[in-house]
Amino acid sequence: MKRTMKEYRIAIIVGSLRKDSFNRQLANALVRLAPGEFSFSDVKIGELPLYNQDDDARQAESVLRFKSRIREAHALIFVTPEYNRSIPGVLKNALDHASRPSGQNAWSGKPAGILGVSPSAAGTAMAQQHLRNILAALDVAVLAQPEAFIQQKDGLFDQKGDIGEGSRQFLQSWMDRYVAWVKLHVPSPL
Repeated sequence: MKRTMKEYRIAIIVGSLRKDSFNRQLANALVRLAPGEFSFSDVKIGELPLYNQDDDARQAESVLRFKSRIREAHALIFVTPEYNRSIPGVLKNALDHASRPSGQNAWSGKPAGILGVSPSAAGTAMAQQHLRNILAALDVAVLAQPEAFIQQKDGLFDQKGDIGEGSRQFLQSWMDRYVAWVKLHVPSPL
């Protein structure tokens, strides 16, 4: 099939393995707010072994697949819960795998956006701040504003799983800024 329009390929990394994760629901609903020239792929992190530097010379097949999917993407969206005021260990594990061995950082130079949802009134503010610190060290250009510390409560999602009426304007604004951020860093996708 021949494509007539260039597409921006976005890798979505959800920091939760839970089947009914609020963050997975947010990721699924968020992509419906993007323009048609943006395509999204859910890059799973649950199959990765625990990172061990001894394995850098012979990375597992699941790690090589993961790194390939990150490299193929023009940009990234991280949607993460907050565990004990930081990011989940499974997300840190994925970040470490794709940045190693030294000199083979698959994250480098990619623009990214960060969101998260939690039942807490503070949303995922601490996790997002920790993730920003890590991504800075990995040479990822993270959208600074608007920040999206979302509280999970009735009405966040509608019956179809889309963003609910009360949050739609804010999250559409976030997506619009993210789209502009990606286009600033990736002016013309291949």
